Formats: sequence, structure tokens, C-alpha cells
Amino acid sequence: MIQIDMENGWVSETTAAGEQRYPIGTAEAFSVISKAWLRSGWDNKYVYSFAWMGRPVIQLPEDMLRIQEVIYQVKPDVLIETGIAHGGSLIFYASLFKAMGEGRVVGVDIEIRPHNRAAIEAHELSSYLTLIEGSSTAPDIVEQVKAQIKPGDTVMVVLDPCHSKEHVLGELEAYAPLVSQGSYIVATDGIMHWLGNAPRTQEDWSWNNPKNAADEFVAQHPEFDNTQPTFPFNEGNITEMVTYWPGAWLKRR
Repeated sequence: MIQIDMENGWVSETTAAGEQRYPIGTAEAFSVISKAWLRSGWDNKYVYSFAWMGRPVIQLPEDMLRIQEVIYQVKPDVLIETGIAHGGSLIFYASLFKAMGEGRVVGVDIEIRPHNRAAIEAHELSSYLTLIEGSSTAPDIVEQVKAQIKPGDTVMVVLDPCHSKEHVLGELEAYAPLVSQGSYIVATDGIMHWLGNAPRTQEDWSWNNPKNAADEFVAQHPEFDNTQPTFPFNEGNITEMVTYWPGAWLKRR
């Protein structure tokens, strides 16, 4: 149970271990409030209310702003995203690359619906995009993706299709070898592991999720660290991200 006392500036959280009370301006209070906000946003389909340059983006705006910071730092020549949906995140990445003067996006999806493909290909940023249709873990599709990478390219990968642990592990094994030193492979939507009995969830999400896949992958691949990106600017007490992607950021050493 969470209680927020705005008048007196306190946040309290009661769990099986007892009650903890925090001043509202602390990092601990911010974390408690953020998780409650994320859960409410999930129930209300908050992430379905945004678009980028005309295409729906089914992502938390905080996550998109954070990944923008990482993209600007890493400056990948190629960003591979598995899972296209309406194409909003592809357009978002393409717009960053246009502003930066370099970079291109490869989008992979098992099914690119005709109306989405038509809208993406008609977009003014379509020249920055390559669309590949097929299962992201199928060997022939992985080879098509590899063919888009030139020698010396810096590569970053975002995984956002099917979020089962098995599928994400398969994607990590397939695409992690493409990631450049100092760059990232991002296993999105690890929020699944703590949503509990929220709407649109499944009973097995507590273990069958991208976060568990990322943890298992890193345990077997010492060349990657699971590490939250450093905040480039932080005057406050913020120590953790407000995110749908906890435990997502796998950085190649």
C-alpha cells in the first residue's frame, strides 16, 4: 500500500516487511511514486497516446528520451530494431539520425501490415529506413540484417517484438554479436516482471519476460554488462530511471 501526503510532504509504502516513510523529495519517494505512476499508466494504456512525426509510438516518452541520449553518445551507423508495429520508433530514430547527419535504421517484423508499410514508406524520412519482414530469429532474416551492416559500422540493437523469455534470449544470441564495443543491445519491456495482476497480463510474466532473459544472457556472456546508462545531466536526487525497460541495457565491453 502506498500513501502520499502532499500537504506534509511524505510518502509511505507498506509491504510485508512493514512500513517505510520517506520525505517526498527523496530518491526513495520518487521511486515509489514512479512505480505507482507506471502501473496506473499501464492500466490506462498511457503509452498508446503518443506519436512521432505522424506515426504512433507505443513507448513511454521517458524511455524514448533516454534512448535519444544514448544514441547521441554512441552515434551508431546502424540501429537495428526488431518489432515495427506502426513504425513510430523507427521514424523517431530516423529523425535523430537526420539531425545528427549520420546513421540509418533497419526494422524487422514478422508481419508488416500493408497499411503500416505504406505509411512508413511514404514518410519523408523513409530514405533512412530499411524494412525486413520475417521472424527476427530466423537465420535467413538475421543474414538479411547482417547484409545491411558495412565493415567498420558502429551498431546498436533494440529488441521489441515478442517479449517471451525464450524469444528474447533467441534474439540476444542472434543480434548481440553484431553490437559494437561500447554500444548497446536493449531488451525492452522488462516491466512485465512486476505488473502482477494488472490488466492485459499473463500469470507467467513474473518469470517469462525480457528482464529475466537479459539477466540470464549476461550471466553467460561476460563481454556484456547490464548497466543503466549514466544520466548526462542530473541536478536532483534521481538515481533510477522511470521506465518500462528495467534491466534492459546490455552494454558491450
